[in-house]
Amino acid sequence: MKKIVPDPPLPSTSAHPFGRCDAGHEPLFAVNPNISAEDALVHVALYLRSAYETGYKALDYMREEGRGMFWSNLHAIEMAEGVVEAILDGIESTPPSHKKV
Repeated sequence: MKKIVPDPPLPSTSAHPFGRCDAGHEPLFAVNPNISAEDALVHVALYLRSAYETGYKALDYMREEGRGMFWSNLHAIEMAEGVVEAILDGIESTPPSHKKV
């Protein structure tokens, strides 16, 4: 049977400014609109991996008193990365005709 209605497009980003600044002006950065959600999640996974690796190396320069709290931060980054990777794996394993918005 031939499908007559095309699949809806996957969700995409909307414009979203970020980069807190206490100098009284607008944020310096923004996420651009219309980037596919999958592409945006790939970048999030890369940013999280970078944050974890940088933080792990920073532990070598920390005093013992702060290391436990910093480890908690690294674990949170690792959990967020796991969730993003699981979402990406789910997107990649879903046949195109079954993907939903």
